[in-house]
Amino acid sequence: MTAPIRKAVFPVAGLGTRFLPATKAMPKEMLTVVDKPVIQHVVDEARAAGIEHFIFVTGRNKGVIEDHFDRQVELEQELEKRGKTDELAALKAGLPGPGQTSFTRQQAPLGLGHAVWCARDLVGNEPFALLLPDVLVQSNGRTCLAQLMDVYATTGGNVIAVEEVPEDLTHQYGIVDIEDGAGSSRRIKGMVEKPAPGTAPSNLIIMGRYLLQPEIFDILEAQERGAGGEIQITDAMIALLERQLFTAVSYEGKSFDCGSKAGFLAANIAFALQRADLRPALLQEIRKLN
Repeated sequence: MTAPIRKAVFPVAGLGTRFLPATKAMPKEMLTVVDKPVIQHVVDEARAAGIEHFIFVTGRNKGVIEDHFDRQVELEQELEKRGKTDELAALKAGLPGPGQTSFTRQQAPLGLGHAVWCARDLVGNEPFALLLPDVLVQSNGRTCLAQLMDVYATTGGNVIAVEEVPEDLTHQYGIVDIEDGAGSSRRIKGMVEKPAPGTAPSNLIIMGRYLLQPEIFDILEAQERGAGGEIQITDAMIALLERQLFTAVSYEGKSFDCGSKAGFLAANIAFALQRADLRPALLQEIRKLN
């Protein structure tokens, strides 16, 4: 029987330099896709998959993220007094319960692997989910993380979401090498972080959703810096692959890289078009631009 996954880690310490000057005083994770911050979308995905404890690895000037996931009593009282029940319900729906959030500091920009390692004491000796807040996934059915959970219930071990990219872009990502076969989930034989052009073992990228076993922390503690001079989570997973199962899941859904301006704008359009209350008016506005 596989151990349940109750906790999720969200690395939110990045500087957001690609969105300056918007992120000069506001964390990039608080930029809104339609009417919710990016980080709220990702937390909602985790909650829908059954996550009970939300662990944020932050940095300086990220206090507003902690405030966002707390109650604002005065605002709630004012909304209630004005009879704005829908707005009040939306506020409450996005809040984790008391004791369900934890925050820790990364303190130095040493990479994703280092950010994950900073959450080691909060995660403890149990498997956990890792969600990159720069990546939003639009799903018509079960969320991306829920799909990974479904596979994990059968396979155990470590489970990673993957998707295809054009071969000429593989050098920008972590790439997996998987066993031959059919189906949406297959065993991973190897991984490489940002391979040189023309050397990637496949065109399947590691997409930003992971289910990992706690042994990854011991590897990260001694991990040397890799690509970009940072401690890479992919390098640690390669080491863990030598003794644990890794499964790749080609999930159903559409991902958006909200760390890029084009991806962020595309996410706003796609998520707005998915809403019945916004779609007609947005389509009308888009037609005016032609």
